[in-house]
Amino acid sequence: MWLPIVSWIALRPCPRIDPAVTASDTLLELRNLKKHFPVRAGLLSRVVGWVKALDGVDLMIRRGETLGLVGESGCGKSTLGRTLLRLEEPTEGEILFEGRAIGQLSNARMRVLRREMQVIFQDPYGSLNPRKTVGEIVAEPFVIQGARKDQALREQVLELLRLVGLRPEHYDRYPHQFSGGQRQRIGIARAVALKPKLIVCDEAVSALDMSIQAQVINLLQDLQEQFGLTYLFISHDLSVVEHICDRVSVMYLGRIVEVAATEELYQRPLHPYTRALLSASPVPDPTVVRERIILKGDVPSALHAPAGCPFHTRCEHAVAKCTQDLPPLEEIEPDHFARCWRARELAPARLQ
Repeated sequence: MWLPIVSWIALRPCPRIDPAVTASDTLLELRNLKKHFPVRAGLLSRVVGWVKALDGVDLMIRRGETLGLVGESGCGKSTLGRTLLRLEEPTEGEILFEGRAIGQLSNARMRVLRREMQVIFQDPYGSLNPRKTVGEIVAEPFVIQGARKDQALREQVLELLRLVGLRPEHYDRYPHQFSGGQRQRIGIARAVALKPKLIVCDEAVSALDMSIQAQVINLLQDLQEQFGLTYLFISHDLSVVEHICDRVSVMYLGRIVEVAATEELYQRPLHPYTRALLSASPVPDPTVVRERIILKGDVPSALHAPAGCPFHTRCEHAVAKCTQDLPPLEEIEPDHFARCWRARELAPARLQ
């Protein structure tokens, strides 16, 4: 485990689900999902180009698992989380929730479906309304779904606050009276209020210090076990992802380039980009020497994405075919997918 010592001490072991058992139990599936943002210029604000934030994402989330989503800043991770919840409308592709296509549902039908799909935002400061008390914030999902503001609702909110480690006297306080970790607990209470099936954790612990990160991660694991939750855990911290996630998907320039069980991906990464990411993650054991892979160049612009494999401009193993043809997301080994023409040829020995 590659966690800083202060977090490693506080974190509990994370149980893994058996991929073979849940392979057919798909909660959410994305098919060729695209999200393009227009670029406007000139006096008339004409569209002069498109930023391809998501450019054909295929992804599957199994019921009850925690799926990690990692990649460099700007690769489209948060856009993917917002688009699958339809906080951003997709440009193209399908979003299937429990086998039902939700991409074209009306706002009224999406409001009903949002009981099953919630989000924990990255910023525990900006995601809470400063003009509302904690009780009002946590009660809001119930009110939106038609619940009456009565004593029964107050009791439900108090129980949620207790569940996330807050006290009853916090009910009438405002967000500015809490620390960052406490504010994130408020956001978690709001997210689990309606007992959803899927929660998108968008960098849910990245704004917290290490010791508080460990507490929040333990809380998320407890809630998952208690309510049978499924998480899409978006993060840039590979050590946290290794601890909490059952499977990991790696994203680059709006596309998924590798998906595998966590242990398999960390021990035997098949895509050159994944190997570069893992080589940059610190190892707290001074006896372990790991070769650092330095990528050349910068991430290409999503406005002018390169032809062929999106990673070929920075890949030392690129050949002519990589510059011309986009490789498919192919199952190279059992339940281990990679988007690379040379994945089988360059597959490394297992990392130690």
